[in-house]
Amino acid sequence: MADPSSIRGVDAFCSWSGGKDSCLALHRAVKQDLRPRMLLTIMNETGARSRSHGLAMDVLQQQAAALNIPLVMRSASWNEYERVFMETLEWIKSNGIEYGVFGDIDLEDHLEWVRRVCGSVGVKPIQPLWKSDRRDLIDEFLRSGFRATIISVKDEVLGPEFLGRELTLDLADEFREAGIDPSGEEGEYHTVVTTGPLFSGSLELVNKGVVRRDGYSFLDFASRLK
Repeated sequence: MADPSSIRGVDAFCSWSGGKDSCLALHRAVKQDLRPRMLLTIMNETGARSRSHGLAMDVLQQQAAALNIPLVMRSASWNEYERVFMETLEWIKSNGIEYGVFGDIDLEDHLEWVRRVCGSVGVKPIQPLWKSDRRDLIDEFLRSGFRATIISVKDEVLGPEFLGRELTLDLADEFREAGIDPSGEEGEYHTVVTTGPLFSGSLELVNKGVVRRDGYSFLDFASRLK
């Protein structure tokens, strides 16, 4: 794993979920003078929504436009995910990019997967958030000027009334008091970043209701870049 303190001037892609953790990882890396050249998102089989957060293609494209970073999307089933990811890493490396930024915090199995797939193609992973305090990361994210909205919740943990709420420190503390990880690192909830210091504009979300699938409730929304 590449040392986040020694990435000055390197070109890298960012594994991009559209949520708070990948965004803060990118922000920390850019503050170390890393040059982001691509955002990488794996979509579902149809290419309509992202595998990680269920974000529509146009939302991801609006984020990429606001960040002024090219977006690379590939489609895969869960069974094909690893193969497609590795093939995409090989393509990225063939374009002269040998580093990748990932937003993992402290789940060892996630880290080991990233190390294995990146190592298999000679890409060096960078983990700017690794072993940071989960609650402190939310504080840093918000104090840096980013804003994010909750767009999915795990049904067995949180109710759909949390969908569409903006992430705040008070909400994070509310989660913690209820015995729920405030950062959602175990998939308790996911967010979409709507604006921040890396963005040239902001995403405006229009609530269209709730969709339930695979044990999760998702906010169905339209968005536009302002």
